[in-house]
Amino acid sequence: MDLAAIVDEIAEEMLAAPERGTPASYIPPLAAVDPARFGIALVTAGGEELFAGDAEAPFSIQSVSKVFALTLALGTVGDQLWQRVGREPSGSAFNSIVQLETEQGIPRNPFINAGAIVVSDILLGHHEPREAIGEMLRFVRALAGDDGIFIDEAVARAEAETGFRNIALANYMRAFGNLRHPAERVLGVYFHHCALAMSCRQLARAGRYLMAGGRNPETGQNIVSAARARRINALMLTCGHYDGSGEFAFRVGLPGKSGVGGGILAVAPGVASIAVWSPGLNERGNSQLGTLALERLVQRTGWSVFEPH
Repeated sequence: MDLAAIVDEIAEEMLAAPERGTPASYIPPLAAVDPARFGIALVTAGGEELFAGDAEAPFSIQSVSKVFALTLALGTVGDQLWQRVGREPSGSAFNSIVQLETEQGIPRNPFINAGAIVVSDILLGHHEPREAIGEMLRFVRALAGDDGIFIDEAVARAEAETGFRNIALANYMRAFGNLRHPAERVLGVYFHHCALAMSCRQLARAGRYLMAGGRNPETGQNIVSAARARRINALMLTCGHYDGSGEFAFRVGLPGKSGVGGGILAVAPGVASIAVWSPGLNERGNSQLGTLALERLVQRTGWSVFEPH
């Protein structure tokens, strides 16, 4: 199988695709990104790195950061985390407030906004917000082996200025006792995590531990146990695309986490870590071309977790 040719072909096909989706409009810096952009990068278990298109262009990873935040939080409090956050698909939009009422302020999973806000509360711990944000940045840089990853302050600021629904979610959970710190401090951490700027190449490298049973294959360091990596991948498969998670599993069949910046991190366990980016979103808030590119990649490689191996 000529992986390099497959990656190049997919990038060419995406550049020519007529339906590109619409960039997120409610965060002004995201609305300004050119929907013609497309990047793809993958890192194989053997260490081969392949990329095409705008794979080196940094973009706002937004909710893809929730994977790294969850990993860090599990390292901090372990399975106690699941007393405050569920593990079930939401079936609702990523910023829905409806379920929190009936479920007593316990978010369905760590990948919807409410769940990630609780994770940010855990990461805040006894730190100042600046320290918790710095810890996340150092963690992601270490995973990728790249100090060029940064937090886009303009995006973080825009999120704080427009994030009224997230502010409501945080205060609502605080009312139920599921937020231990003042909402504005937790949201400062959350907004900065979402404002991480990474390229497809950096993102694919950062996701390698989920491909490799919890271990960073470059350094040999265990990031999480194999069992925990498997469980994070399971949550990505069932919850990583909000109310489009079933459709993504149906079409692509890989654990994946999307963000409204147009990025998707996908994992073929034992095989490859893959990142795609195109800012145009479908009606569920997931990258239109990113999803299509991953669907075609899996068709040509047989990497779906549902394929016989």
